[in-house]
Parts: sequence; C-alpha cells; structure tokens
Amino acid sequence: MSIETDLKKDGIEVIEELNIETINLISKRIANKIFETFNNFYLNPNEIFNKLCKLNMYKAKMPEGMAEAVYFYKNSSIYFNEHIANEDLEEFAIHECIHFLQENKDENGKLVRMGHCIYKKNKPRGMGLNEAAVQYMAAKIIGITPDFEKYYGINLMTPSPSYYPLECALLKQITYFIGDDILFKSTLFSNDEFKDALIKTTSKEFYYSVVDAFDEILELEEKIINSNNKLAEINNRNIFAKNLTSKIDKYKDKIATTFMTTQNLIISGFFDINLKNIRTLEEIEYYRKKLYKFSDIIGTMPGYSFFDNYYVESMNKLEHMCNILENGGNETALEYFSYGKFRTFLIKFKNFFSKNKDEQTM
Repeated sequence: MSIETDLKKDGIEVIEELNIETINLISKRIANKIFETFNNFYLNPNEIFNKLCKLNMYKAKMPEGMAEAVYFYKNSSIYFNEHIANEDLEEFAIHECIHFLQENKDENGKLVRMGHCIYKKNKPRGMGLNEAAVQYMAAKIIGITPDFEKYYGINLMTPSPSYYPLECALLKQITYFIGDDILFKSTLFSNDEFKDALIKTTSKEFYYSVVDAFDEILELEEKIINSNNKLAEINNRNIFAKNLTSKIDKYKDKIATTFMTTQNLIISGFFDINLKNIRTLEEIEYYRKKLYKFSDIIGTMPGYSFFDNYYVESMNKLEHMCNILENGGNETALEYFSYGKFRTFLIKFKNFFSKNKDEQTM
C-alpha cells in the first residue's frame, strides 16, 4: 500500500510541503527543548537536531477529531492540520518528533517497536500507554500546567488537560510510585526499564492489565471520533443517527468504567505491597502520608467510594500494626490500646474518611 493510499484512507489530503528552513528551525528548537527538559538523560542536542531535520513536514486537510498533527513512520513525515498557524507548528510537532525519535525498525524498514508499543503480527500492544507517555513528555517540554478537568463524568487532575487527559492522569498515578524519569527514558529510548520496574514492584499480571486498559481506552476514544464524524454526515432524525448516539454513550460509559477500574487496580496494586513491607513506626507514618496525598491525583465521579473505603481499611490496618510495634511485636498484646499522638492521628483520619463516605451516600 502506497503512502498516498494510506493518507487517503485516513482522510489526509496534502496541501503543501514545508520548506527546509522551517523544518530546520522547528527541529532546532525542539531538540534544545528536549535537551533542556531532560538534561539528566545525557542527551546531545546536536544529535537530536541531526535526526529531526531529516523529517518531512506537510500541511494538510485533516478529518474532524483527528489530532492536529500526525506522524507517519513509513515516510518519516509529520502532517499538520492546515488550520494551525505557522508560529504554533513547533508546539504541535513535539509529540510527533518524540514518535520519530523512539521508533525502531528492522532491516526491511518494518516498524517493530515505538516506545512502549510492540508491533507483532497485525495488532500492536501498548499503543495507548505509549501515546499517553509521549503526550506526558510533550506536556513537560511545553510547560503545560496540570489542571482539573471533567471527562466522561470523571473529575480528575491531569498533566495534559487537552490531549489524552485520562491516560495521562493514570500514568501520573503510576509514576507517583516509581517516578517520571524511568517512564520517560523507556519512552524516548524504547527500552524495557519502565516495564521491568513496574513488574518488579507489582507483578507481570498487573503490568499487562494496565497496558491493555490503556489500549482499550484509546480504542474507545477512536470509536467515539469515528462515530461523531459519521453522525455529522447524516440527518440527525435518521434512525441510524440514533443508533450512533446510543453507541457513543456506551463507549463513554465504558471509558469511565475502564478508567475507574484501572485506577482501583493501581491503588490496591501498589499500596497493598507497600503495606506488607512496613516494619517500623516511621514506615507507618510514611505510608499514611503517601496514601493520603494520593487522594490529590485520583479521578472521582458520583458514587465512587473505592478510595475512601480503601483509606479507612488501611487506617485500621495501620492502627493494628502500630499496636503490635508499640508492644514489641507481640501479637498477643493487641488488646492493649495506646492513646499516643500517632494513634490519635490515625483515628482522626479514619473517622474523617468515614464521615465523608457517609455524606456521599446521603
């Protein structure tokens, strides 16, 4: 299949090719920004520029709902929506330039890996995770401020309010435990450091459950875009239009369900393991603070109570551990109850979350 056929299939119609001076200017600025943002990765801005300046860049007519810029690996080209002003091309190119830098091809030019996405047979795995990771990096490079947004009924804090907000919010929850750097290194250099760290911290089952959830959310979002485009082409009174609207609503509900299920998996997956490793009063306090602070980055929606329930249950377990540690690790001394400052603090927070839970169910 030719490049022209691929573009036509995706509804992209080339209008003009950007000149070499514009491409070099965009490449130079982006290379410097990547270097400055990730200066602990031992990058060379000149090497990055020498790679990026080989890209082809075009302005094109693009379908409604498609990203403002897309990267095609088959001809190493970026296509910008014709409506983007020239002064804004650089910002929209960052995400696509990262894709270009992260791609791995075999000797026949076939794409085998792009960051966290592995291409095997016909269906790639990890595309949702990779798109989110690349956008998270792009948001860092651009300097986007994390913000509260509402998508599909979910209120959440996300590092990328405009693009892949749900996926980036889930990624932020994961890197809350293992750090951003290991995610970004695996994204840029297409290695398994992030995967290995996640499996080591949790399990292989956890990792692939997260990967598949990201893919599912991305696929559902694409279905919504396609359905909306079809909807715009037909009479809204048409029965077919009603069916499409119903499908879109189902896709949105499924996205919300998948997001919340994945969030709950992240909460229990990491905090359960951390709880088992507690050995001292200091570690109890550290765990308590980390769990409480995590509430700042969770997504919430009407009727959601998993985190509050988990918090109260964890406070009970911490109180139990505190009791044991204060009594020399003697399990038989659990009837002993101390009214020390730390235990009183635990009880207050346990009661606080219990009260909030009761208010939500009223």
